[in-house]
Amino acid sequence: METRRTVVVAYEAASLLDIACVTSTLEEANWHGAAPCYEVRVATPGGRPVTCGTGLTVQAQLALERITGPLDTLVVSGGIGHDDAAANPFVVAHVRRLARESRRVASVCTGAFVLAAAGLLDGRRATTHWQLARELAERHPRVAVDPDPIFLRDGDVATSAGVTAALDLTLAFVEEDNGAELARTVARNLVTYLQRPGNQAQMSMFVAPPPPADSLVRRTVDFIGGHLADDLSTAALAAAAGVSERHLTRLFLRHLGLTPGRYVRQARAEAAAHLLASTSLPMSAVAARCGFGTAETLRQAFLDRYGVSPSRYRLTQSSATG
Repeated sequence: METRRTVVVAYEAASLLDIACVTSTLEEANWHGAAPCYEVRVATPGGRPVTCGTGLTVQAQLALERITGPLDTLVVSGGIGHDDAAANPFVVAHVRRLARESRRVASVCTGAFVLAAAGLLDGRRATTHWQLARELAERHPRVAVDPDPIFLRDGDVATSAGVTAALDLTLAFVEEDNGAELARTVARNLVTYLQRPGNQAQMSMFVAPPPPADSLVRRTVDFIGGHLADDLSTAALAAAAGVSERHLTRLFLRHLGLTPGRYVRQARAEAAAHLLASTSLPMSAVAARCGFGTAETLRQAFLDRYGVSPSRYRLTQSSATG
């Protein structure tokens, strides 16, 4: 019987969630009629058990060095052991070899460092966990690292953001292979979104770290959050803070990595996303509450931030929670 041979590469201190998000999603697809079904196996160096970053042990079904193609999908997991894995010529060489024998190749989270070490991301766009995106770009200047998307596809190579973004990527694979209806069924059974767009921003303002200790930046950020419908131009913010526009911009760039204008636009888009997911307010009302003025301005900002229209986003959220 034909199967889609799928290998998930693990190593010492890999993330158990990185592995399980992929394997569980594909097995769920099998239970609901994926055809051909997915033959999912975990491979490690020597086929030895590995201790994940959580301290739990994962048994391997395959020895990495003994696998031969063709494969349907090769997925490299991430985890706190990614540095050692990316520096291990044995692991890197076999990932490179198997990539040549696979229909598609993917990484979860910091597994991108292993793909990059194997040269598989050279000349491609790629993502990883937002906290380590800059490091990936610095180590591998030939990779076009984008820290924002949940996952990216560049040809036959896909990379995903941190940890549970593997669910979104794997659901996209299920939809590609079996159609949207099966993917929706799998998502419902996993009680997860179907599906966050790949280019949706990884890091919501609602779960972001708190603003830095700089008191002026903190006060300005707090003011923005409480006055989204007001005039939040850089000039208005600088006047409220009692500093020049230039100084405020310099502080925002230093402490937040964004200009005041860009921060305001993101904060408004995040607030709009929250209202779209949690209320039935019409688009015009959402736009007014969040300071966009018109529904069209909201639509443009939403497309820039999330890659989907506000109406599509609201439909996705209601489908996922209904």
